[in-house]
Amino acid sequence: MNTDVLIRSGRTRARRAAKGSAAEGAARAGFTARGVIYLLVGMLALQIAFGDGRRQADRGGALAELSDRPFGAVLLWALGVGLVGMALWRLSEALFGSVGRNGRTARKRLLAAARCVFYSFVAYSVLAFAASPGGGSGSSDQQSRDVTARVMEVPAGRWLVGAAGVAIVAVGVGIGVQAVRRKYHDKLKLGQLRPWVRRLVDVTGVAGGVARGLVFAAAGAFAVRAAVAYRPDEAKGLDDTLRSFAGTPLGPWLLVCVAAGLVLFGVFSFAMARWRRV
Repeated sequence: MNTDVLIRSGRTRARRAAKGSAAEGAARAGFTARGVIYLLVGMLALQIAFGDGRRQADRGGALAELSDRPFGAVLLWALGVGLVGMALWRLSEALFGSVGRNGRTARKRLLAAARCVFYSFVAYSVLAFAASPGGGSGSSDQQSRDVTARVMEVPAGRWLVGAAGVAIVAVGVGIGVQAVRRKYHDKLKLGQLRPWVRRLVDVTGVAGGVARGLVFAAAGAFAVRAAVAYRPDEAKGLDDTLRSFAGTPLGPWLLVCVAAGLVLFGVFSFAMARWRRV
């Protein structure tokens, strides 16, 4: 009897270890894929800031840039698979909870479920592009305007668009505040980081998080303005949002700072892929 119990216990531990390894691999692949996208978007935004705006500084532009590289098709498929891994890992967090304090609370699980839906959409768009390069669904700017116009056609559509814009602004502010407070420390294996690596992670995490939060907040503000003016064309996708920074009194230098921040967030995502607790 004791032998049977030991065998069952060993099998249970083996299944848990396998699931843990699978979840960890999926998460790390997902963070790597996220890092590649932000790195490319940031580099495209830098090109725009310095007068070269041939490509959109959004996910579509990043994928087009990647497809032009040697072994571009392979890289696109790898990127899509990595994002599928991210979505599956977020799904596992929604179902079983995440690491850290309060990881199994309803709030954490709902947040993980929302992230699962988001990364599922992103993974689908990347895989669709990989299957048919050049046949994407259009720029993020046109998509934002189309979605805004459709929502405004339904009853209380303006209020829905405005509420969504306010929520996106709040998310952006939250991202920036959490970055400044270095809340990501709670999720990192800090004991494994050498002092100079930790400083590098903090530079990329804070600067990258603030830039990312600023982009979210600006995009949300444009959605609110579209709702107030009842003009769907006021809504902006990622590319138009980034280009709008160049139209401020600070000129293209604000766009340079934000673009550099997105590049740093890409690097930070690579650090998360290496040292995040999963």
